[in-house]
Amino acid sequence: MGYREIYQEDNENAAERFELVKERICQAAAQPETKEQFADYFQKTAQFILLTAEVLKMCQDGQLQQRTIEQCEQLNRQLYEDILPQGDAGDTGYAHSYANPSYAVSRLGEEFGGPLCFLYAELRALTAYAFEGRVADMTILMELFGEIYTCFCDALGTSGKEIRRILYWHFHDYSEVMVTQSVREGIDPRLDFFTDIVMYADLNSLTYLYRYGEYISENERKTAQYLLSLPEEQIQAMADTFTEGYRIGFEVTNKDLSKKKTVSIHYAIGFERVIRKAVENFAKMGLSAAVFRDAVSSMGSRGHGKRGCYSLSANRQFDFDHRNDNAYYLDKAFVERRLEVLRDAYETYKDLAAVYGGPAVLEVFGEEPFAPVQKKEAASYDEKQQQLIVYYANQSGQITNQYIRGEERSFTIIAYPVPAIGPDYEKIFAQTVKLNTLDYMLYRNIQQHLIDVLDKAQRVHITGKGANRTDLYVSIWQLAQPDKQTAFENCVADVNIPVGEVFTSPVLKGTSGVLHVTGVYLNELYYKDLELVFTDGMVTGYTCANFADEAQCRRYVRENVLMQHDTLPMGEFAIGTNTTAYRMAKDFQIADKLPILIAEKTGPHFAVGDTCYSHAEDTAVYNPDGKEIMPKDNELTRIRKEDASKAYFNCHTDITIPYDELDRITAILPDGQEIDVICDGKFVVPGTEELNQPLESENICIC
Repeated sequence: MGYREIYQEDNENAAERFELVKERICQAAAQPETKEQFADYFQKTAQFILLTAEVLKMCQDGQLQQRTIEQCEQLNRQLYEDILPQGDAGDTGYAHSYANPSYAVSRLGEEFGGPLCFLYAELRALTAYAFEGRVADMTILMELFGEIYTCFCDALGTSGKEIRRILYWHFHDYSEVMVTQSVREGIDPRLDFFTDIVMYADLNSLTYLYRYGEYISENERKTAQYLLSLPEEQIQAMADTFTEGYRIGFEVTNKDLSKKKTVSIHYAIGFERVIRKAVENFAKMGLSAAVFRDAVSSMGSRGHGKRGCYSLSANRQFDFDHRNDNAYYLDKAFVERRLEVLRDAYETYKDLAAVYGGPAVLEVFGEEPFAPVQKKEAASYDEKQQQLIVYYANQSGQITNQYIRGEERSFTIIAYPVPAIGPDYEKIFAQTVKLNTLDYMLYRNIQQHLIDVLDKAQRVHITGKGANRTDLYVSIWQLAQPDKQTAFENCVADVNIPVGEVFTSPVLKGTSGVLHVTGVYLNELYYKDLELVFTDGMVTGYTCANFADEAQCRRYVRENVLMQHDTLPMGEFAIGTNTTAYRMAKDFQIADKLPILIAEKTGPHFAVGDTCYSHAEDTAVYNPDGKEIMPKDNELTRIRKEDASKAYFNCHTDITIPYDELDRITAILPDGQEIDVICDGKFVVPGTEELNQPLESENICIC
């Protein structure tokens, strides 16, 4: 049974309702029966809905797979032109779109502009549903539009309060359907819409890219074309690196992969040739692939990074403007209902959850850093909603871990560039492939020299240089049996690819000072002069210089780094050793475009949020030298068995200081003796000298 059969009954039951609401929408598209102020909105929105209905008909008739490349491109433009940064004509594109909160409010007024803008953004999910043939889901959204349209057709008019009430109850009423579907998509390989494209489409014809229903740009087209030019053995090698990292992740953490039957694969459209090989590799391990679509609804929390199957954003400002859209219906009752439904969904699919092994993630990088515009018209959380966001993340994390246990799952993550990175794309891609396959043993041995020094430390002092204001002390776990125990993990190339870091979970008490970086790109957002102040391991101050208004700067950091929390602990301190990656970034001038996955290996980094061992603290983990890694928790996570709600934060964001902004990293021993690990941005521990070659010379790779 595949996704068509799974959705068949719901689709058949919704067919009559679909036709009825479609008739009503046809009337709105032809001649809206509203006041003139709102006619343009409802007419254009209705026309968009009918376009997606045409896509659904093409899906049902099998026409989507029969289109020429010209037909594919034309339909893709029609579906997305309204949110593109610049349209083909002067009056189209996001500046003049009802998806733009500023434009919507200017045309529809403050009372109605926000809610109708939110509605339009939500209706854009119809594109995804149409390509997947999900009639029932389309019908639900179309009926929401029809109900609100009818309110505006009333001769007596309507109110913003009434429109908000309708939106509120829509999401409360359908939360069970949406949450249950979301849970199932991540763990059930029978929902095979995406794997069907990956495994059976003709990848030599780029028309396959347009079968997803996602926005397809030059990045997706050129990525697919470039991968087609690579020899089969190189594609296989890329897939092998990816899937072996996943397998080794289970091995090094003493977890039994043989108990698992499913892996979720996350990838950017255009990489299907690699993903096909990866699916085959996983099948040999006894794992079936589950793939889901990146969030298309506010119920999936758009705007905080992409997961599942996705294309690069049609417009990152659109994503940013709508990242808090669930503010229109988020309250205590909704959160409690959603948690209840989440638990019920996992209970329904508990057998699937028990054999789910975790995600295998292929990320991409290379877009220009995005510095968003803060719009007062965009939806935002009030103080109670911010608290509810934190509460939901905590409670949902605990529920998920009951069914997909942290001590039994693993993951892997790897990254490749996209053509947006510039004219040196192919060279950067080739260099990235080398990065992802650097000599495992060489780095393991070099990193052990660092660990031998760091294991002696009571605390570590990190200072920046030049414009970097970092001055920070990190407290280190004290070992009871140094001959059998270690405080740092020797991280090579398994779950986090590429190779290159040693890391620990800091002791919070005594971890204090200022962490500063002049520029950093986190979760697809750019930060200028990001600064965090720590006191006993907890964030006690934060700001950036993205905006002239200090309040806006703090809000930006709170929402997107602290993830709405009042404070977060330092969950990780690490020293990246991949100076080859750093050299690549310098040579091609792409440091601001590197993903966290690679950037964290190019200098010391500090994570705010949970530790790297979240929900798996009681699983024994050992370094290659046989020593057990001791600091898998901290003062907060130790209360996990008494009150898990206070132990975990369900986020982990790495912030890296690049070598050229780094002065010193000094290990301070219990007797006060100081041993430099890095001095003036260079490694000085005996046995690590080879790491400095890429820092000092042009185009040198440690292989």
